[in-house]
Amino acid sequence: MGRNHEVTNRQPLLDETGNLREPGWSRSLVQQYDRSRIKAPKWRIKEWDYYLVLSDEFAGAFTISDDGYIGLQSVSLLRFGEKPWEHTETVLNAFPMGKLKLPRDSSSGVTKYADKRLQMTFTAGDAQRHITCRFENFCDGKPFACDIVLAQPDMDSMVIATPWDKDGAFYYNQKINCMRASGYMEFDGVRYEFDPAKDFGTLDWGRGVWTYDNTWHWGSGNADIDGNAFGFNIGYGFGNTKAATENVLFYNGRVHKLDDVTFHIPESGYMDPWRFSSSDGRFETEFVPVLDRAAKLDFKVLVSDQHQVFGKMSGRAVLDDGTEIRFRDLMCFAEKVHNRY
Repeated sequence: MGRNHEVTNRQPLLDETGNLREPGWSRSLVQQYDRSRIKAPKWRIKEWDYYLVLSDEFAGAFTISDDGYIGLQSVSLLRFGEKPWEHTETVLNAFPMGKLKLPRDSSSGVTKYADKRLQMTFTAGDAQRHITCRFENFCDGKPFACDIVLAQPDMDSMVIATPWDKDGAFYYNQKINCMRASGYMEFDGVRYEFDPAKDFGTLDWGRGVWTYDNTWHWGSGNADIDGNAFGFNIGYGFGNTKAATENVLFYNGRVHKLDDVTFHIPESGYMDPWRFSSSDGRFETEFVPVLDRAAKLDFKVLVSDQHQVFGKMSGRAVLDDGTEIRFRDLMCFAEKVHNRY
């Protein structure tokens, strides 16, 4: 099994013992996730859909998650102008354990959460994704609302099936980049409009059973380069990635596989310039931070220390056929997250 083993067989994700049948990466969900095949207790199963919709000036992030003994439903609004600003509001639920009934496949269906304060729906199908949300008392007593459509023509994604060195623990993850965004967000009398000529959405779809203590690095970005949709997904630190990494480039609907990518985060602080390099020389970039969306939870048993840093990336990326893509000031994010839960 090579370092970047591509899974091409349509098959159940898990075997009879609740372990991954075939660790590796794929271009779509060829391995089928089925919650009922998991052998771990319900409170350890984690399922979520996370959307990030990003423009050069602002962004929205939307999460519906059922993490077993806790549910985290959250919305973030970010502004990158002269005075960068962000606000994240989260609704916590105790012991959802499957009650949210998140779809087993990302390609169709409805992911939904509703209570008196927050109503949020993600609808997939018909070559698009539709995000609607209303969040009462989002910030300073004022509500947040959005209605966003992400176009998803026939296109590759990045799917990875990662085991841990522990029985029954696995992570099945899909990243869909380069979905052109239209629609709007509204907050405090301001309407934020997305332009599909230059703005994009990304889906992070995750299902699995994790071990307790993990640190990961993840970065993602998209841009229109002369009418071509370009994006990247980079990351490491999560589970046993001997079979494959999640490092890929996206270009006009096709995935180009990268080897290992290293995040060079300055010891002086997250807001100083970063650098990224790849073992195959195909992703060499600089990153100038604009905003650190830092969040820290410490409930002793449940600890989360997150730095999701938004900024502008410049550099070069090389496609499978040797074509070099150069870009400047591509708005994106890179994060380092430590979780114990």
